[in-house]
Amino acid sequence: MEMVPSEENQFVPKEGAFWICRQSLFDEIKRMCQIQNAAEEPRVLCIIQDITSAKTVNERLTLNLPASTTLSKLYDDVAHKAGYVKATFDLAWGNTQDMAPLDHSSKMSLSDFGFEPGNKRNFLQLTDKDGEQPQIASEESGTADSGGLDDSSQDRFIGPLPRDSTAGCSGDYSSPSYSYSSILNKSDTGYVGLVNQAMTCYLNSLLQTLYMTPEFRNALYNWEFEESEEDPVTSIPHQLQRLFILLQTSKKRAIETTDVTRSFGWDSSEAWQQHDVQELCRVMFDALEQKWKQTEQADLINQLYQGKLKDYVRCLECGYESWRIDTYLDIPLVIRPFGASQAYSSVEEALHAFMQPETLDGPNQYFCERCKKKCDARKGLRFLHFPYLLTLQLKRFDFDYTTMHRIKLNDRMAFPEELDMSPFIDVEDEKSPQTESCTDSGAENEGSCHSDQMSNDFSTEDCVDEGICLDSTGSTERVLKPKNTLTFELFSVMVHSGSAAGGHYYACIKSFTDGQWYSFNDQHVSKITLDDIRKTYGGSSGSRGYYSSAFASSTNAYMLIYRLKDASKNAKYFDAEDFPEHVKSLVQKEKESEEQEKRQREIERNTCKIKLFCMRPVKTMMESKLEVHKDKTLREATEMAYKLMELDGAVPLDCCRLVKYDEFHEYLERSYEGEEDTPMGMLLGGVKSSYMFDLLLEIRKPEQVFQPYKPGEVMVKVHVVDLKTESIATPISVRAYLNQSITEFKLLIAQATGLSAEAMRVVLERCYNDLRLLYVPNKTLKAEGFFRSNKVFVESSESTDHQVAFTDSLLWKLLDRHGNTIRLLVSLPEQSPGTLANRTPCQREGADSDVPLEGSKGDRKSVEAILEESTDKLKSLSLQLQQQQQQQQQQQQSSSTSDSQKSSDFEHIESPSQEADSNSSLCVAADNRELENRIRAGGSSGASSDPDNHFASEERSDSEVNNDRSTSSVDSDILSSSHSSDTLCNADSGPIQLANGLDSHSITSSRRSKAHEGKKETWDTAEEDSGTDSEYDDNGKIKAEAQYLFFRAEPCSPEDATSDALKCVVVHVDKRITLAAFKQNMEPYVGVASTQFKVFRVYANNQEFESVRLNETLSSFSDDNKITIRLGRALKKGEYRVKVYQLLVNETEPCKFLVDTVFAKGMTVRQSKEELLPQLKEHCKLDLSIESVRLRKKTWKNPGTVFLDYHVYEEDISISSNWEVFLEVLNDPEKMKSMSQLAVLSRRWSPSTMKLGPFQEVILESSNVEELKQKLSELGDIPLQNLEFAKGRGTFPCDISVLEIHQDLDWNPKVSTLNVWPLYICDDGAVVFFRHSSEELMELSDEERSELMKKESSRLLKTGHRVSYSPRKEKALKIYLDGGPPKDPGQD
Repeated sequence: MEMVPSEENQFVPKEGAFWICRQSLFDEIKRMCQIQNAAEEPRVLCIIQDITSAKTVNERLTLNLPASTTLSKLYDDVAHKAGYVKATFDLAWGNTQDMAPLDHSSKMSLSDFGFEPGNKRNFLQLTDKDGEQPQIASEESGTADSGGLDDSSQDRFIGPLPRDSTAGCSGDYSSPSYSYSSILNKSDTGYVGLVNQAMTCYLNSLLQTLYMTPEFRNALYNWEFEESEEDPVTSIPHQLQRLFILLQTSKKRAIETTDVTRSFGWDSSEAWQQHDVQELCRVMFDALEQKWKQTEQADLINQLYQGKLKDYVRCLECGYESWRIDTYLDIPLVIRPFGASQAYSSVEEALHAFMQPETLDGPNQYFCERCKKKCDARKGLRFLHFPYLLTLQLKRFDFDYTTMHRIKLNDRMAFPEELDMSPFIDVEDEKSPQTESCTDSGAENEGSCHSDQMSNDFSTEDCVDEGICLDSTGSTERVLKPKNTLTFELFSVMVHSGSAAGGHYYACIKSFTDGQWYSFNDQHVSKITLDDIRKTYGGSSGSRGYYSSAFASSTNAYMLIYRLKDASKNAKYFDAEDFPEHVKSLVQKEKESEEQEKRQREIERNTCKIKLFCMRPVKTMMESKLEVHKDKTLREATEMAYKLMELDGAVPLDCCRLVKYDEFHEYLERSYEGEEDTPMGMLLGGVKSSYMFDLLLEIRKPEQVFQPYKPGEVMVKVHVVDLKTESIATPISVRAYLNQSITEFKLLIAQATGLSAEAMRVVLERCYNDLRLLYVPNKTLKAEGFFRSNKVFVESSESTDHQVAFTDSLLWKLLDRHGNTIRLLVSLPEQSPGTLANRTPCQREGADSDVPLEGSKGDRKSVEAILEESTDKLKSLSLQLQQQQQQQQQQQQSSSTSDSQKSSDFEHIESPSQEADSNSSLCVAADNRELENRIRAGGSSGASSDPDNHFASEERSDSEVNNDRSTSSVDSDILSSSHSSDTLCNADSGPIQLANGLDSHSITSSRRSKAHEGKKETWDTAEEDSGTDSEYDDNGKIKAEAQYLFFRAEPCSPEDATSDALKCVVVHVDKRITLAAFKQNMEPYVGVASTQFKVFRVYANNQEFESVRLNETLSSFSDDNKITIRLGRALKKGEYRVKVYQLLVNETEPCKFLVDTVFAKGMTVRQSKEELLPQLKEHCKLDLSIESVRLRKKTWKNPGTVFLDYHVYEEDISISSNWEVFLEVLNDPEKMKSMSQLAVLSRRWSPSTMKLGPFQEVILESSNVEELKQKLSELGDIPLQNLEFAKGRGTFPCDISVLEIHQDLDWNPKVSTLNVWPLYICDDGAVVFFRHSSEELMELSDEERSELMKKESSRLLKTGHRVSYSPRKEKALKIYLDGGPPKDPGQD
């Protein structure tokens, strides 16, 4: 048989070759069809971020998969592209905190699971699985490309990890000279990292160092916690013990340190505080010593870390020596000597400098007790005892006295891997004992220097421990002989990366088990080499001279820890089998806790968390969160929701069901008929961190049947409008389809409401202020703009209203009113004479129904009769008050001028309680202008009591208006009278003015008002660019009448009332009404005219702001906004509210608030002072005369132009809203007489005493510099040729540190006039410093300078001025042994 080769190069029979070719052809056709189908299928774009390591966190994997791809296939594709083993990582939705992983084995397609096809990006995150990093596929198969490379050929990790805005890092800590590698897996390093809470990297570095110290770790394990004696939460050793056990046994990549910091007594705010690692070491050791008292570990810190040294002073003439023995836990080594430009090159050089004695000579001579005189002496330190664990602190943080800033020294300082400390034991020949002595300070370690006591202080055992032999031979000499065991090996380098203002810590630690160096950088642990350690020496490769440190790397070693090399003492880490029994039980407990946490985390990963809503039977919407396992069925989830909403006993379970719900649109998307046994994971599209929809627990009545909700339907809320009663009913929910016509939709509504479809009018409110009449029968709902949730108004009646244009119809007016009516909660003033409880029965009837558009005639008549009765009573009351006021004015005329006796409209009018009849039922009409005008006229004229002449008195001249003011000091002294009304019946004969001057017929169906266009924003004035905001014209008449806008008031319900329901009303009002009209409508409820009360808007934080622009509408208000009404006359035309502050130039706080007052256009400065001084006397207890005060401009805190008495507001002085002025009390008569003069504030600087004198005012006749110098020369008694001056900087009082003023200011500028650079003194209030040029600056020692700097810093911070040399205020590092900081007794 003839054979031919096949595709696999195998020989097959020739007749079989045909079938092989045929089969290959079919396979190719099938493959092409699959490709074509895949091309037509929607595709899903997946973007995956690998967050398992620092190197991959910035990388993105992009997959464009068919929508039918299963989740299991997605994991396969990601594993292949990322190079990981499939089962060793998780995928979770990105851009969220709650990262629930996707199911590895799910056969659900991407589209069914919620992935969005098309151009939408689906963000995923590749995360660790069970706390362990994913395994690299190439490593498992043994085909890693780098498998044959040694460590030196691979990239290595060293230094801080690149991170995205991680707290505690500045972002520039990584040095370009370092090489980074992918973080090794925990299984490779065998070590666990620590999570950075926010800025706790310094804590993590120290904890890892202590954990990697065998002697400390083993001693901590040997300590046993007694739960009966202490709370485990506040026990620092216990929490450290738990942390170390987790670091040794946990399977996690990193663990939290929150339990440890909680035992410190820290709260969450401490995690955001940066601290020094050396400071933390000291504080933590102190806390451990306190906690370990009366235990075997009581002296552990001293045994491991404490050394001793001698601080001595020796006389160079007689050899007499005094000394003191001190202990130390670390040795601080200077990086660069003070004032030097060259840093020490190595730790050894810095140690020699540390021991180098200094000579006390000249003014620093030492008083010798033996010589009885001051002699030259030598002062220094000698090491007597080295600790087992030697800690060296490299003092990289310093203070630059030139810039007055804290700086970091980044100079290079090398340190050896092994450090021989024998050269640093002082072995020089000592003087004989009789030439030595001790100081008599009484210190414990101070005394005789004889050899017998030295041997007692330091026993032979101590000497052997630390390799130091203090041989006591009884001879006359003491010799220190170092032994051969003074070699220390480096095992921990704590590195700081950043600047003096902040940075990041991490630790490089050598394991004593294998000798390998590791980088412990928060949660990341990686292997490093000695070359990487050397890179932490600091410095730069090139030399840049004096400023080399500024250009050096900011990542360098800060603390070094060495261990004494002694085979007999060097301990090894405890293995698990060597743990004490109490530690073994704790390990088991932590393992069980970790397993429980893992199980809980697994449950969390399979739990669907979704918002749940429920409309309770009492018509209140309840909101909660339903947490249900993905395998629970819909029936089980419904039972859970039923219990969660606490419906047991209120509604049967079979009357409830869960439906898909859109809260934003209030839209029921679909129901789940026949899917009661379907798992929730399938119904919700899988476990997600957030869902694009919610669930609603729908409730029906027992006799009702649930309506099925199908996808694609839209929800329509139908409001039925009744034109006869002018009411709008609550909505009825109807479901429709977007492709239905208007005719079909009307039939659907007719079926639901029982109305006639033939005469039905349907109005769609597409959005706010947009009403559309649906009148085209064949047009679809989609074409009309229907969406998921819609609101329509329907009306079906036989009236002729449908024959007119829609915008002119009654239906439109009702909907227009409904759309613009807001509900306001109005608090009435306590002095209001009327209460809702005393209202008449006839008015209560009107309170329960809406006021008709044009008002009810019957209601108007009844209200007018009551108003007439109220007016008669108020007239009799006003006549009595006028007589009282006239008597007071006649008494005032004899002692004051006519200008000063003018008072505000209602300043002396009171409402005696005996005149008010609380049991009467009176109404005050909204148009009680006649009574108001008569009272005002009587109060202003004081001469005539004839009622017929009162109206004439309203027409006053400008000067009379200027002298008739009302300020906040008399706001409470206004007219009030008894009244009673529940509902305002519009008593005005005409309609109310609209904001834009149009009636409602001219408003378009969009109802957009342009009232605010072109308006100037003013708040505290009654005047605008276009005229006045006053509701009256110059004759006191109501302005042009316009159409009535809806207003209805009703009593507050108990839930609406904030305090007392009798003192507030609920007002339903058209928000297009002006503030003036609103105030007129509120008159019956306040009890006074609208000009005699003020309206304050209350915001969410209970801040109140007065609304004063009377011609603006209430359009900025919304439902349930709060309004407070306070008694007090509102602003009139041309009036402005002004805040008055006292200027105290020589006080710590130069700006003190006094009072609020009112100034008016045309008023002179003198007149304003005349009105202001009585208020100051009454409210501020300041009894001042007009001649002893001045007013001047206030610009923030700066005093400005001095106002002269004859200046007129708005003519000579521009006045505006929110105006503020200074009132300055003069010690001498006013010297400012002309606007051409200039008032300058001067202050003398005395360099010899480093003090500033008080402010003194200088009045200049011109802007000539020579005149200023002449005046300053006379003021300071300084010769003119020796006078120097400089302008102050910043805001008043131009505070500056006495350490900076002498050199920082621009002294004696070379200019001839004051109004040029660098002076620019063009207005009153400029600050000028002056000094004597020959006066030398005081010399300060370092201690004096430091003390003065602290005082100046405190002074300037109190005044709120910038302290340029002061760093940000840091919170002190404290560990609280009682579990927390002491609470302020003043706080509740």
